Amino acid sequence: MNLPYEPALETAQPGRSCPLGYRYGAASLARPGSLSVDTLWVAGGLYGNRHALDRLLELYAAERGSKALVFNGDFHWFDADEQDFASVNRAVLAERATRGNVETELADPHARAGCGCGYPDWVGDEEVARSNRIIERLRAAARRLPGELARLRELPMTLVAQVAGERVAVVHGDAESLAGWNFSQEMLATPAGLQRAEQAFRDAQVRVFASSHSCLPVMQRIGDALIANNGAAGMPNFSGAGYGLATRLSHAPDPRAIYGTRLGKLFVDAVAIDYDQAGWRKRFLAQWPAGSDAHRSYFTRIVEGPRYERHQAVRCA
Repeated sequence: MNLPYEPALETAQPGRSCPLGYRYGAASLARPGSLSVDTLWVAGGLYGNRHALDRLLELYAAERGSKALVFNGDFHWFDADEQDFASVNRAVLAERATRGNVETELADPHARAGCGCGYPDWVGDEEVARSNRIIERLRAAARRLPGELARLRELPMTLVAQVAGERVAVVHGDAESLAGWNFSQEMLATPAGLQRAEQAFRDAQVRVFASSHSCLPVMQRIGDALIANNGAAGMPNFSGAGYGLATRLSHAPDPRAIYGTRLGKLFVDAVAIDYDQAGWRKRFLAQWPAGSDAHRSYFTRIVEGPRYERHQAVRCA
């Protein structure tokens, strides 16, 4: 593993490159918020899991008061069936959404971007190649739904909200780029990563960054600010734990929280999306049987969870 991570240029290997169009810069987030609510839910990395989507919407529906739900990208991935893709797209876009690299590369593919994941060098070449093939199959389904693709193309890359009096930036990758990995648990475990994060908060003038993209969760204090990366709403995030995660930010804590912290009047919690695991495995296998690219890359995680423990994600001391 070679840290710190620097985003790859457009000339890099497909799947590792970071198109210039992905870059917005932290200073662009120092703008007025587009919504103000008592409670904000952020769910990145749904990955086409309709069972997780249904459960998330059920949990969110029970929320009282002024509220908003934001899907911050990669809500598509395993939904290579045309009907599943359309169903997920319409349900997600009934709420607020920002696009991830998956939605961007479906709606407006960049030359040599592949999946647009911007994978760092600690991700193996075989996994990168499989991801590039997964998005090609997903594109085949999406092309048959031009109206849905047009809706994805209109989505913003970032969102700024006011929650319980605090400014929150919702991004897919990191403070600089749609596919940036600087808010990954790997980078935030390094001095260089922490320094970058400190600068990002100064430039963006926010108290919280809510992100996903890097697929493993981390909730990390940066001085009096916080990075809340929910990992994946549609896949297990910890070894032996079969639930997805969403980030909930509110003026009141959530008693169901797996873990969380407080910033002044703002409570930030990781909430379990305890979806129907058996139903999801059946649906996944119908589209991605043994030997397929998604099965080889993800099925062990779907069944067993990643080799990652909850205590590794909680860095709020």
